Amino acid sequence: MSATGQRIAFGRETASARLQSEPARNLHVEAPSTTDSGRYPLLGVPFRVWPSYCAAVADFLTVAAAVLAASFLSLLLHTGSEAGVSVRETLPIAVLAALLVVLLFKGDGAYGGAGSMLRIRETERAIRVPMLAALVLLPFGFLAHLNVSRGIVFGSLILAPLLLIFQKQLCVSMARALVIKGDGGRRVAVHGGGSISRCVVSTLFDSPWLGLRPSVVIDDDLEPASGWMTELGYRRRHSVPVLRGPATTTMLKSCGCEILLIADANLVPETISALVRAAKQTEIQIAYVANAGVRDWLRTQSMDLDGLVVTSSSDPIAPWHYAVLKRITDVALSLLFLTLLTPLMVAIALLIRIDSRGPALFVQRRVGLGGKLFSIYKFRSMYSNVPKYDLSPASSSDERITRMGRFLRRTSLDELPQLLNVLLGNMSLVGPRPEMPFIVDFYTPRERQRLKAVPGITGLWQLSADRIFPIHENVEYDLYYIKNRSFFLDVAILLHTLFFAMRGV
Repeated sequence: MSATGQRIAFGRETASARLQSEPARNLHVEAPSTTDSGRYPLLGVPFRVWPSYCAAVADFLTVAAAVLAASFLSLLLHTGSEAGVSVRETLPIAVLAALLVVLLFKGDGAYGGAGSMLRIRETERAIRVPMLAALVLLPFGFLAHLNVSRGIVFGSLILAPLLLIFQKQLCVSMARALVIKGDGGRRVAVHGGGSISRCVVSTLFDSPWLGLRPSVVIDDDLEPASGWMTELGYRRRHSVPVLRGPATTTMLKSCGCEILLIADANLVPETISALVRAAKQTEIQIAYVANAGVRDWLRTQSMDLDGLVVTSSSDPIAPWHYAVLKRITDVALSLLFLTLLTPLMVAIALLIRIDSRGPALFVQRRVGLGGKLFSIYKFRSMYSNVPKYDLSPASSSDERITRMGRFLRRTSLDELPQLLNVLLGNMSLVGPRPEMPFIVDFYTPRERQRLKAVPGITGLWQLSADRIFPIHENVEYDLYYIKNRSFFLDVAILLHTLFFAMRGV
């Protein structure tokens, strides 16, 4: 079979078997209006309310602690022109800064309950909001003659984001463990086995504050009759069983679920009516994904016209100032990394030549922004007699990979020469991974949306557990990035890369 034929067979059949397609994040879930809709009691307090208060208190204490720690370090190291400011004198400033950060988090929707893909937006907020708070407080402090040294300011801008990222990850992990263990939340049956369903399952796993625990997926079109649906995440730690539909009263009772969530945009009215009847007979709540039919690479806005919800959409276009700032950052960081890592790159090149015959550098044509071809540079990780254009190895045990290549792929060091591509402008530090031309030739219209952004060395797909599968089977990561890209989101992805770059194939 040709390489192209292999790609088509592997891509489509595997995608169907693993039930992966196009989840649209930030979906709006609606439920019938009842007296307790959306309120899940825990000690007499709505489930979605008390975690929001806890998160706000945790953020307040974290930011205050960061400012006080920066003050202590400034005093200890005698930095700044007013290094003698005591920690006690800094306390009012710490309280004010913490309160402002919490208010900015609240205005940015941080306490809404739902998590983001790979929890990347939480990291982005933890970086952006403290900086915004500093921009607000600095003029106020100057006018009020507050005694704040530069050491405290810079220390807080470093410590606050780091502590917030750690605190949020810790709190979510603890809450998720409680919900999955069964100590909180309500069991949810998700109807639909496609992309939207996987998005819903992943979002609920990432959003323990909602108090909703996905326990089963019901798919009318599943072949074979059962399977498992995994989450979109770093390690595929969670999965739920998939049952063959239709969702009858007997099935819903056997699932032990309290909510039936419809996540299928292609259901006919007769099927929806049958689901509603089954839910009512089982006495469980029914909810549905309101915008399940909207393409996930579009930006959408909704407005209420006297009870009628009107949704408009448009292609996500990066603003010019973001593009300029991104390019400046790419050039500066690529020059810095190339300068610092040159000795390491020379050593790697020598080891590659010693380990196997052939050049140390591998050059291949890839498809970039707008479908334009460019030459990508990598350290060679496979034997030189391997065809240049073929499906990438899916496992480190692939016989095409050299001994040195296994180490390079596991540590992602084979990607270092792409800093040259970043410097040349045909790649960025963050963006969708560029594909080979023979694969792009068979892209669907949805998959071609990946070409709307400059390709990158790292990105959401590169960080996820789905990186072991072909890119075109998991375009939800790239489409999410293209739709939500911003400078601080790029910074958040780079920070996550530092923690996950050592995982590879």
